[in-house]
Amino acid sequence: MSDSAFIPDELQRYAPEVAEPHDFDTFWRDTLAEAAARPVLVDVRPEPTDLRLLDSWDVTFAGFGGDPVRAWYTRPAGRPEPLPTVVEYAGYGRGRGLPHERLTWPVAGYAHLLMDNRGQAGQYGAGDTPDPHGAPGGPSPVTWGIHDPRDYHFRRLITDAVRAVEAVRALPGVDVDRVTVVGNSQGGGLALAVAGLVADLSAVLTTAPFLCDMRRAVQLSEPAPYGEIARYLAVQREAEESVWRTLSYVDGVNFARRATAPAHFGVGRRDTVCPPRTAFAAYNHYGAGNGRPIRPEREMHVYPFNGHEGGEAVHVRRQLRWLDSVLQP
Repeated sequence: MSDSAFIPDELQRYAPEVAEPHDFDTFWRDTLAEAAARPVLVDVRPEPTDLRLLDSWDVTFAGFGGDPVRAWYTRPAGRPEPLPTVVEYAGYGRGRGLPHERLTWPVAGYAHLLMDNRGQAGQYGAGDTPDPHGAPGGPSPVTWGIHDPRDYHFRRLITDAVRAVEAVRALPGVDVDRVTVVGNSQGGGLALAVAGLVADLSAVLTTAPFLCDMRRAVQLSEPAPYGEIARYLAVQREAEESVWRTLSYVDGVNFARRATAPAHFGVGRRDTVCPPRTAFAAYNHYGAGNGRPIRPEREMHVYPFNGHEGGEAVHVRRQLRWLDSVLQP
């Protein structure tokens, strides 16, 4: 574990028994099989930009229920050979924005797919992927359909995230054997979910992950998104049992146990949005499924004086160097 001097012993040992439904694997196997029955790529077209060193494409792929999900595919110009590829997931309330907004990975020499968040755009960034499935629940994405795991918004979003990996492997110029998933906050939670559902990833980079140790997180965190669940339960007092059951199907700790790819974590010790304790729950369970004797390589970087912003540029530099070392032949 990196940065152990900044990590209290209690966090280094924190590995709670998070509720796991008896049909967790069946639920996700059936969900993904239904999505996989449709061709993954819907449309791919060049996107004009003013970036002379990069080429971009506007990609539409079939996500949950065959719904069209938008993404940007960007890669270094003049590099037609298959490149190692990063699939990136955005934070809560963000859309994919414009193709020049997130350039770290393609500038570093990777092919890069940035997935839009269905139904979430408008709080922090633009997007154009709707979520057409309605179900009983609250007004915010984290509470849409929260009474039943089959109706829950994050069932759809996690399915989209898995399909994004399938989509990028169908695009030209992608080294299908070197695909990495990356995300911060909600994106970090999606990256962990994909790590538990896709067996042949090269690496996982997750920072301040949302969706982890969720029952405890709702108790600890006041801001959105966890605070939105608490505020929903403050009104829907008799819904608590069904809400906890639904959240157990999307808890990142349960996905982390099943993961097999090397993983790089980052947290801010003063994070009140996604409390660091909940990230350690996923980290300490990562790769330990079924009593696996040999666990995948994993690192944790802690920024003791930072909140949800974490290590920002310093952490990105660590991510770049770590991923380069992992992908070396």
